[in-house]
Amino acid sequence: MKLNLMHKFSIYSIIRLEIRWSTHAGYYFNIPCVLLQVAKGFVSIKNRKKGMRKLLKSFKTEINPTEEQKVKIRKTIGTCRFIYNFYLAHNKELHESGKKFMSSSQFRVWLNNEFLPSHPEYSWIKEAYSKSVTQAVNNGQIAFEKFFNHKSAFPKFKKKGKSNVKMYFVRNNPKDCLCERHRIKIPSLGWVRIKKKGYIPTTKDEYVIKSGHVSIKADRYYVSVLIEIPDKRIVSNSSEGIGIDLGLKDFAIVSNGKTYKNINKSAKLKKLEKKLIREQRSLSRKYENIKKGGSTQKRNIQKQRLK
Repeated sequence: MKLNLMHKFSIYSIIRLEIRWSTHAGYYFNIPCVLLQVAKGFVSIKNRKKGMRKLLKSFKTEINPTEEQKVKIRKTIGTCRFIYNFYLAHNKELHESGKKFMSSSQFRVWLNNEFLPSHPEYSWIKEAYSKSVTQAVNNGQIAFEKFFNHKSAFPKFKKKGKSNVKMYFVRNNPKDCLCERHRIKIPSLGWVRIKKKGYIPTTKDEYVIKSGHVSIKADRYYVSVLIEIPDKRIVSNSSEGIGIDLGLKDFAIVSNGKTYKNINKSAKLKKLEKKLIREQRSLSRKYENIKKGGSTQKRNIQKQRLK
């Protein structure tokens, strides 16, 4: 869909936002604009009061949990996978018997008040973190809604070890989700050490963790968090329009004299691109070795894909 820039700039005095663009390389830059939604971005904007804006930005890094924490993570993820499949199977049975579809909230009420009291052998479900279980049921409802709206096929059951099931957590009180330079506090897990120190913004710098999830890939543990970042710059109330010229040498040149550099031509990004090419060649050789009957293990391929 094309945007009518002249129409957007005519209402610039009414809605004036500034979006922070982010890249995988870690660079970011700010560009004034009047877009209200970003379809596929890393950052959303929340206007709380005049002169103060809140940015929501996601961070993902590898963690180093203890053996006890690893057991809890695997149990919670296994419980979420079971509940997701149970929700799909239960609604499938309701449909076959001619009964109405059960929403996620209705299913949780039925599960806690009817199913679990009459089936004590499933009491281990309550041992998992409740917010993760709730999110698993909500994901099942979202999958059904996409199917009903003809946006996807019928939801599939998640297989053990072959599905991307995650342990979801959310901040309920100020002491729930905290972050320091070398560790992060996750509900039901406690403090977990971070391998890449200083990557996630810390709580003492007024950064707030809103939610997140823990995932496992190739026997390595990762945490992804959504952080509220304060932006204390004052919003300009100017009613004048602004012109933006997008180019190749420079990313954008604004009519007020500001120039934004093209990060694709930076030395650091070129270095990362060369590293990516080397890692892709190494991954390709591993696949070729398997085709020739070599001894390359699938775990080594998964580790190489993570690089």
